[in-house]
Amino acid sequence: MRKHFLAALLLSALTLPLGSVPAQTGGTMTAIVGGMLFDGTGAAPMPATILIEGDRIVAVGKDVAVPRGAKVINARGKAVLPGFIDVHVHWTPGGFPATTPQIATAYVQSGVTTVTDFHQQPEAYAPRRAWLKTLATPHVAFAARLSTPGGHGADWGDANTTIRVSTAEGGATAIKSLDAYQPDLIKAFADGWRYGSSPDNTSMDQWTLRAISDEAHKRNWPVVTHTVTVERGLVAARGGVDSLAHGMQDRPITAEEVAAIKATGMAMAPTLAVYDPYKPRDTPVTTDDPRYKRSLVNFGYALGNVKALHDAGVMIAVGTDAGMPGTPHGRSTLHEMELLVKAGMTPSEALVAGTRNSAKVLRIDGDRGTIAVGKRADIVLIDGTPWTTITDLYKTAQVLIDGKLMSGPGAPPLPVGNAAKYLPSVTVPALIDDFERPDKRSTLDTVRLENPDGGLDRTVEITQIVPRDEGGKMLSLSAKMSIKNNAYAGVIVPLTRGSVTPVKIAMYKGVTFDIKGAGDFIVRINGLEGAWEARVSGTDAWTTAQLPFTAFTPITGRGATGAAFTPDGITQVEIGGTRPAGQYLWLSIDNIRFY
Repeated sequence: MRKHFLAALLLSALTLPLGSVPAQTGGTMTAIVGGMLFDGTGAAPMPATILIEGDRIVAVGKDVAVPRGAKVINARGKAVLPGFIDVHVHWTPGGFPATTPQIATAYVQSGVTTVTDFHQQPEAYAPRRAWLKTLATPHVAFAARLSTPGGHGADWGDANTTIRVSTAEGGATAIKSLDAYQPDLIKAFADGWRYGSSPDNTSMDQWTLRAISDEAHKRNWPVVTHTVTVERGLVAARGGVDSLAHGMQDRPITAEEVAAIKATGMAMAPTLAVYDPYKPRDTPVTTDDPRYKRSLVNFGYALGNVKALHDAGVMIAVGTDAGMPGTPHGRSTLHEMELLVKAGMTPSEALVAGTRNSAKVLRIDGDRGTIAVGKRADIVLIDGTPWTTITDLYKTAQVLIDGKLMSGPGAPPLPVGNAAKYLPSVTVPALIDDFERPDKRSTLDTVRLENPDGGLDRTVEITQIVPRDEGGKMLSLSAKMSIKNNAYAGVIVPLTRGSVTPVKIAMYKGVTFDIKGAGDFIVRINGLEGAWEARVSGTDAWTTAQLPFTAFTPITGRGATGAAFTPDGITQVEIGGTRPAGQYLWLSIDNIRFY
């Protein structure tokens, strides 16, 4: 009976221009009534009623009858729009907010109902997807990251977080390697070293980009690129990518270059919010600072190039790079649409960029991005008319995700998980890794991470599992140190998959392992609220190191808090060492465990 009713409802909505529906019993329905609908297509706003059943829109129009028993949301005096979509976000602990539940809340309360996460290693996708199901959260698309050796994104990330490729064959193989993780999109760091402000030693060539794009598109994974210069934007277009993940800001784009990009169908999400020179900063800048002066020039180029591309018919989407300094989650998505208007787009065009166009870039426009029958009921109500006054975007009234009222009057309290910072800690067995598993995963079923120092010139590190003379297997680490002070090489064993779920180790006294390798080495315990290290000396013969937790001292700098050791919220155990620039390090380890 329910199926027949829903089918009739859909048929009447599809066959009548105004979506007229006869009165029915609608105990499972939600009706949004009295509002002005901006449907995300660019059509003029109109009075309309929206009927929702489950997570889907089943009728839209000004003559839609509200079924008896339906839950009614009074939108009188409000704008009703599709939920906003941000195609470029980093859920990083260095952003604001800094923790997953608070990031999710910030987006929900801003009316942003779909976002990406460009920060995670593929191993983290499954546990983070499970975590998000327990929260009030936008839909989150996870991006797998590819860069060139030494390129942006590979300058700090391990090879699991940012896969390093430099040939077409390598690019195609990297995409195939991601099948087990099923990312939602691919990000290629294609544009040189750090925003065009240093020599271009690491850009990804057109043929590698083309191979990445072709292989990803076979899986319906969109490809976006970190690209900030005009010339590299043209390379990205020829490489078949779906969208630039930044704007081009090194110079004005020419009419011929605009036409070349238009011909490929590539879009652009210019992330004006992250480059806005007038945004609030933690550290004040002086107007005579050469970098600040340059940022003003670059921002002017970025605005002008958005206008030139948009006027030529190139699709503009909304991305922010939120999570980066001065670019807070949630509010920055709204600010991006405001900046698109500053670039010369109309408010209506900016709203389309943040809804339908962004859905198209992510290849989810068949599911969301506009308000229409059959689409997902991700909807935001706003006090005002943002299609005439774009700053009305900040007057979020109510937000629905999957047809459920998530924020605003009438919404239920947020789940308890949204008030926490992290997942609850779990316990793990004492044995961390004996290197015996044939699938190259740790004893705790995690992927080990190589962790050389960061920068353009990184220590070259190789780890492998090899037979141990005494029987069984061990891990062998060999490294040629980079040309820098305190060059470092190490291996990390996550205690849970992707280091997402923290661990409590209060039932143990310390960590122990077998070690062989001449010189001094560093043992680190990494956690959500700090990192701590102890020193150990090795020899050419096997010895057993036993380090009580009391031997570990706080690490400060590079984001470390310097907090006193706590046996809760622990995520990783790391073993490595430093050597003088250009020298070699070798190390064998086995049987890492808590005791």
